Amino acid sequence: VDAPSYGEKNFYSASLNKYKEFLMSNNLQLTKEIKSFDNVKAVEEILKIGLVFSNQLIARFTSSLLTKPFVILTGLSGSGKTKLAQAFALWLCENETQYKIVPVGADWTNREPLLGFPNALEQGAYVKPDSGVLDLIIRATQNENKPYFLILDEMNLSHVERYFADFLSTMESDEEILLHAGDEKWEDVPAKINLPKNLFIVGTVNIDETTYMFSPKVLDRANVIEFRVTDTEMESYLGQSGKVNLEVLKGQGAAMEQSFVELAKNRDLAYSSQPDMNETLVSFFRELKKAGAEFGYRTAAEIQRFAAVTEALETNWTTEQILDVVIMQKLLPKLHGSRKKLVPVLETLIKLCVDKEAKAEDFYQYKEGEDKTMVLYPIALEKLQRMYRGLLDNGFSSYAEA
Repeated sequence: VDAPSYGEKNFYSASLNKYKEFLMSNNLQLTKEIKSFDNVKAVEEILKIGLVFSNQLIARFTSSLLTKPFVILTGLSGSGKTKLAQAFALWLCENETQYKIVPVGADWTNREPLLGFPNALEQGAYVKPDSGVLDLIIRATQNENKPYFLILDEMNLSHVERYFADFLSTMESDEEILLHAGDEKWEDVPAKINLPKNLFIVGTVNIDETTYMFSPKVLDRANVIEFRVTDTEMESYLGQSGKVNLEVLKGQGAAMEQSFVELAKNRDLAYSSQPDMNETLVSFFRELKKAGAEFGYRTAAEIQRFAAVTEALETNWTTEQILDVVIMQKLLPKLHGSRKKLVPVLETLIKLCVDKEAKAEDFYQYKEGEDKTMVLYPIALEKLQRMYRGLLDNGFSSYAEA
């Protein structure tokens, strides 16, 4: 048999592409290799392109997404918050229709920029938002085995509670969001929509005079990850040559996307050292209650979930390392107030972050050469020391910093 000519090759290639388009348009998928989600590989490949983050920070980000699909990234402006969210979405997703970066506007006073609204002048017509968020949600509901990412850039440029209220409510209740009063679809927009379990929402936050603080009900529903830049990281960044090319990451982890979604939906995970963790959490609860800063059931459940997910990802973190992260991400973000209000709370928390044999007052403020062997939770302690110093200097302190 003669080899196919150049024209025949083009015909076969075009036919194959048409067949692929047909399968995708009919919600069918080509058979592809499915791999278990590998957190170590994700970290390695994201760092390989030149992004300057610690391995632990990326691992905290992925574990937080799998714990609950709402993560807030805060901290120093220009420290790579949006870049990390974008890099992970690019790496994990099969194509660009699975993620959306949406800059939040200062004029967002209701849900319309995210969900659109019924056209009051035309029966059965619906005005979709220009942001493309509603289309992203609809695609996510139609493809339950694929992850979809909504990245809200500068999320607190407007009052979050105004434009994000429906999301916050359905996140906990699993109830549907009412879009219009019809019984059937208006064009391709259903009357009601669920927030799909395969939709992961990441909000980036900057703190300055143009932004708004988050209320406790928003912070309580998210894992809050603070971004800082160390001397070593800045030195590494300045030593790089060339621009970071995120395009290299496109689809590299796509074989793991189904496994990622399955892990996010798996509610049967349990942490093997749960009794030890529970004992420590009860100790924290008792001490914090004395200062009126105790946590609720939702926070306790999400801490347990985070520990189980982290163990499932085989990070080899100890119970102390997991507790260090959850104290930082779940217990501290809601702290803010005056010197009179916060001094006893911060002193209590610092006491809980060091060994029982240590004198807590020696750790209220960071001192060069302090005994690190006496520190149980270094990430949380460093943050508390910064807050304590700010409290003494300014008479007011908050978890959120510029």
